[in-house]
Amino acid sequence: MNFEGLIIGLCTFLIIGIFHPLVIKGEYYFGKAIWIWFLILGIIFVALSLFAKSTIISSILGVTAFCFFWSIRELYEQEERVLKGWYPKNPNRDYSKLERKFEKKHK
Repeated sequence: MNFEGLIIGLCTFLIIGIFHPLVIKGEYYFGKAIWIWFLILGIIFVALSLFAKSTIISSILGVTAFCFFWSIRELYEQEERVLKGWYPKNPNRDYSKLERKFEKKHK
């Protein structure tokens, strides 16, 4: 029996589950400015994936890399969800400039 596919599938499921709150909390505390860290970490994980000897490890690193890349887009979308009122605003951040831009865009 070959369990590699099941292991990769389970790990993919868990990685995606970890990235969902990571994006929400990251946008809440740091704003979308952290996108550059997601890009850097994505590139690092791609490189690690290319040099991993195990198929399982390489796959998990590759999935993690592309979750970082996908999360860049999600950070921008999370900001819009916050401005729509679907998620709480960080009281320590000034949203006035973003709210004006959002209102112009959605008129």
